[in-house]
Amino acid sequence: MSSIVRKATAQATVAMSHSIKTRRSSSPIMSDLPSRPLKRARTLKSEPSVDELVKEEESQVTLVAKEVSTLVIESQASTIVATDEHEDAVKVERSKSSTMGNESKPKTTVPRKKKGAAEPSPDDFPPRASREWKVGAHISAAGGIEQAIPNAAKIGAEAFALFLKSQRQWNSKPLSKESIENFKLRMDTFGYDLKHVLPHGSYLVNLGNPDKEKREKSYECFLDDLQRCEQVGIGLYNFHPGSTVGGCTVEESIKNIADSLNRAHKATSSVVTVVENMAGAGNIIGGTFEQLAKIIDGVEDKKRVGVCLDTCHLFAAGYDIRTKEAYEETSQY
Repeated sequence: MSSIVRKATAQATVAMSHSIKTRRSSSPIMSDLPSRPLKRARTLKSEPSVDELVKEEESQVTLVAKEVSTLVIESQASTIVATDEHEDAVKVERSKSSTMGNESKPKTTVPRKKKGAAEPSPDDFPPRASREWKVGAHISAAGGIEQAIPNAAKIGAEAFALFLKSQRQWNSKPLSKESIENFKLRMDTFGYDLKHVLPHGSYLVNLGNPDKEKREKSYECFLDDLQRCEQVGIGLYNFHPGSTVGGCTVEESIKNIADSLNRAHKATSSVVTVVENMAGAGNIIGGTFEQLAKIIDGVEDKKRVGVCLDTCHLFAAGYDIRTKEAYEETSQY
């Protein structure tokens, strides 16, 4: 760019110098200016000297040089922009060509083969203690009830509890044939006894509800769990007895619970329904031994009913079990 400016400036200078030499008395640029009004003619100054004319011509040359420089810069800038736009257009065209080529040759995706999970083995878990009083925990059955068995073995549990379905939904998918078979197989493989497995009932069930429609909904959910127990061969089922919900007396609620148990026992063949003691807050049934006894009194088949002592609930309800002596005294009820 600098060479173009210098060339243009040199040409302008030569032209101006030639004009000055040939016409010392006037300037070609000044002659192009409009004539001044006549009324101001008497105020005009004297004729400018040659040095002043030369100086004025040099200033005009400088302006011309600046204009030339600006034009050159703008020309180069537009060239750069045009070049960039051309390159972008070429990129877009190449991209289109690449896309069209991909469309003409569709990709064939090969599905990945699912790696089958290895069947858990008792050798992969710590050994379990063998004693008369079994110690265990409530175990997760996420992914299928058969998953509860290796989960129990992982912590060395000698017995375990689990949910046979979602404890917070009224309706659940039935147990699959595969899940039932795997549960039975793993129970045998890991050496667990079915009498040391205690499923826990749904938190939604309230067999003591005075509302007949709501109680029937609870009963259907309750019965579904008992049937699941029989499908896998489990003989025990633990549940919360229920609540008056402030709509009836304790005696009426207890009768509703006992009647529901009798009905469920007739609809199934072998499962023992295990009533859990509660903390006894508010309208909850089962907070005292007396209430548990009344429920059992109302059950027709006494072989099909039992009691689960929740030690946390027991202590919260006011029963002292903090020492061996206190526990033995409490168990005399």
